[in-house]
Amino acid sequence: MSTHATTSARAWQRMLSGRRLDLLDPSPMDVELSDIAQGLARVARWNGQTHGDHAFSVAQHCLIVETIFRQQHPDATADGCQMTLLHDAPEYVIGDMISPFKAVVGGDYKAVEKRLEAAIHLRFGLPPHPSAPLKSAIKKADQIAAYFEATELAGFTPAEARKFFGKPQGVTVDMLEISPMPAIEAEAKFSARFHEIEGMRGK
Repeated sequence: MSTHATTSARAWQRMLSGRRLDLLDPSPMDVELSDIAQGLARVARWNGQTHGDHAFSVAQHCLIVETIFRQQHPDATADGCQMTLLHDAPEYVIGDMISPFKAVVGGDYKAVEKRLEAAIHLRFGLPPHPSAPLKSAIKKADQIAAYFEATELAGFTPAEARKFFGKPQGVTVDMLEISPMPAIEAEAKFSARFHEIEGMRGK
């Protein structure tokens, strides 16, 4: 009679920092900026379906969203800017899933995403989640970024992009660093902006 060893599925990821992040119950103590910056700089937006010599990374997207957010909210707090920069930070673990597929996957994905968001925010002394007004402001900046990414990089016509993301108000593409940059550059710029905001926060 044969016996079968029972093993539980691995629910953690080893990071290059040496941390082991539990995906189901993430601890703020296992979150490191270096892992976030590296991961986001190597995750492609639009499933990689963009023009250019390099993938358009989530790290570069986050920088653009934070730029738009500050342009629209010049009196924003440093905490608000930091949460905006980190708005897609969970994707350093779970990747960037395009919106149509998120809708198919449903609640499980969002639950994991929210737990990761809370762990990341708490690691850096931020509220677990943005307030409703801040979340709405970040979403608006995110949609403006998506419009320009769609039309400049992903092959959407302006009419298609307006249908899905709305018409940008008060922002033009020349204000944004939208040409896809190498991963190492995106990683460095994301880290630099994070530390710049931390200086504003007095951290």
